[in-house]
Amino acid sequence: MSTTMTERAPKPKLTLILASPRGFCAGVDRAIQIVETAIEKFGPPVYVRHEIVHNRFVVETLERKGAIFVEELDEVPEGARVIFSAHGVPKSVPEAAKARELIYFDATCPLVSKVHVEAERHHERGLDIILIGHSGHPEVIGTMGQLPEGAVCLVETVADAETFEPRDPAKLAFVTQTTLSIDDTAEIVAVLRRRFPRIVGPHKEDICYATTNRQEAVKAIAPRADAVIVIGAPNSSNSMRLVEVAERAGCSKSMLVQRAVDIDWAALGHPRTVGLTAGASAPDVLVDEVIAAFREHFDVTVEDVEAARESVQFKLPRALAG
Repeated sequence: MSTTMTERAPKPKLTLILASPRGFCAGVDRAIQIVETAIEKFGPPVYVRHEIVHNRFVVETLERKGAIFVEELDEVPEGARVIFSAHGVPKSVPEAAKARELIYFDATCPLVSKVHVEAERHHERGLDIILIGHSGHPEVIGTMGQLPEGAVCLVETVADAETFEPRDPAKLAFVTQTTLSIDDTAEIVAVLRRRFPRIVGPHKEDICYATTNRQEAVKAIAPRADAVIVIGAPNSSNSMRLVEVAERAGCSKSMLVQRAVDIDWAALGHPRTVGLTAGASAPDVLVDEVIAAFREHFDVTVEDVEAARESVQFKLPRALAG
């Protein structure tokens, strides 16, 4: 008796262009290490105020190791250990932790702390401060919370920059959120400098090296891609900016996914080339997961496009380094 074997149709060919750098930055890596080291050193539970970084996979992994995530300090028991997220916190938060005799570790990214210091120095010089950033983002809340209420004004758009009215145009400075679009921010800064020629800016750009490098890498791959996938969370500023950068760089079909399961294969259509990157809070394991999912649907060739090399590392707080 003979059987008829039906051959499976060959998978369509696809080139997957990996943007490099992608994924974890030094600040995110340090923040996660702070949580893991605190759990190892002191034992669980260790409390974390807000998501340590904007990525559910990372948060859930740390929860399994013994981290408990809370929204506010009043959820933390007396005498417990608590960690502040990488995005930074207003000064009122460590003050409240001290008042309740909580043992705290600050996982604020050093590049965010640099912006805090800049803002304080401008304030000491009698300057009013413009913060370019997104309302409600934890980093913006943290930066504005370094100074008395009213000392910092938020500017989100070019239109805001055009209509902003300072108390004294000769006494102005600006700082920026570290995870903004380079191009959008440059447009806003250009308006501010035109309107207020004496405005003081940062000595070195506030947008961090990792945000800049990831955006440049996306600009390098987007014009060649039928679609670009950014792995990241919808509340991750730097991830959302990567989607926008890809669109502006020539790839109208750019989408954010948190995990491989979120890929809309129907919307993707029949691409021949797909660009792939990950926001600064997304671990490599999620990139590998997405590549594996593409291999199930396509005959995949992987190509790396490197826009920059990163070697930045940040030290852990002294209390955890030993």
